[in-house]
Amino acid sequence: MERKLFTSLSGDAASQLNDTLSKQGFRRSQNVLYRPSCADCAACISARIDVSAFAPSKSQRKTQRRNAQVQRRATSPWATEEQYELFRDYLDHRHADGGMADMDVFEFAAMVEETPIRSRVIEYTHPDRGLTGVALTDVLDDGLSMVYSFYDPDHPGDSLGTYMILDHIEIAREAGLPYVYLGYWVPGSPKMGYKTKFKGVELYVGGEWARMRDPADYDSERHPLKTDPIAEQVANISLPDLRSPRG
Repeated sequence: MERKLFTSLSGDAASQLNDTLSKQGFRRSQNVLYRPSCADCAACISARIDVSAFAPSKSQRKTQRRNAQVQRRATSPWATEEQYELFRDYLDHRHADGGMADMDVFEFAAMVEETPIRSRVIEYTHPDRGLTGVALTDVLDDGLSMVYSFYDPDHPGDSLGTYMILDHIEIAREAGLPYVYLGYWVPGSPKMGYKTKFKGVELYVGGEWARMRDPADYDSERHPLKTDPIAEQVANISLPDLRSPRG
């Protein structure tokens, strides 16, 4: 049974709250910040890439060359029919049994457009195939958070998912931002294994970020006694100081 700890993201302090809680393993979905808090395990582990420690592998360099023709365009968070068509094609091929499988065009638009913080839609276009990838990305005070990304599933050999992460690392480097947040990684999940293939990956475990070790070392996070009581989890969350400075 899935359980989440969440809070509303609104008001003048939305960006500060998002920045602070993202550093503690939270993720944004529209105007809500959440973090898995299941009673039986702690297998959903927040992952990010330390940009300064990253260097592409041989395979990743090939992916960059393979997608050399792809062009990037960053826009305001505005949904289009072309994006939705690509999104539906991606879900139908890759996640037909997932929780987003029934999302209609209005729900998709809400996912993209309902954001109280600084967000961007980053489109990737191929000269022959048109729109080939999209990333909904938040700009944090210490990095880029890839909220959700999808791509053309008809060309798996292009490794577009990997390419978009590699490009976000480059965007962060150009902007002087130290991290790229990837969302959650689950030990043993084949669909999430790609997140472990980037040099410089850090995981948020035990209330702190640390460089990833052997993935097998984290199997214990699935143990039913691994999760702290919910009251203890809440008590250990740090919130931003929103008090106005005294004049």
